[in-house]
Amino acid sequence: MIRKLSHPKLKVERKPGSSEAGFTLLETTIAMVLLAIAGLGVAACFFYAAKNNSSARDRELSMAVAQQTMEQFRNASFADAALNATGEVSATITRGGRSYVVQTTITDTNVQNGTARTKTIQVRVTPWSDSESVARNTTSVFGSVTIISQRTAPALGPNRAL
Repeated sequence: MIRKLSHPKLKVERKPGSSEAGFTLLETTIAMVLLAIAGLGVAACFFYAAKNNSSARDRELSMAVAQQTMEQFRNASFADAALNATGEVSATITRGGRSYVVQTTITDTNVQNGTARTKTIQVRVTPWSDSESVARNTTSVFGSVTIISQRTAPALGPNRAL
């Protein structure tokens, strides 16, 4: 049974008991735009977190490379040629599929009678990946790792008696 409306200009036929429930095209479009904006915000957070995890991994491996390099200097004898004061020496090494620039500076800090009694060893490791130029350009905590150590001569100083 179909009932007709009595308005003369509006001729719409409706079934009895039907309702006007549902969403219009405009409401659906607005909801989709809002969901897209929220989705882009979540995606931006995801990529930010992924980038920070990558740089944290670089810093972790930089620290491991710096510690390994420093241990090599600690295991060398004080008179070894590897511990000669030469200024800054740079080398590029690869660990874990990533490249790192290792800058080593060895200086004689306590010279008595022309003989070095103390040497300061500084090892700076900077991640060098093609995609992360920030690590190369930043000399802060986030860009590189620096370890400083001092070595002393095993011989007795001039002011100590046997």
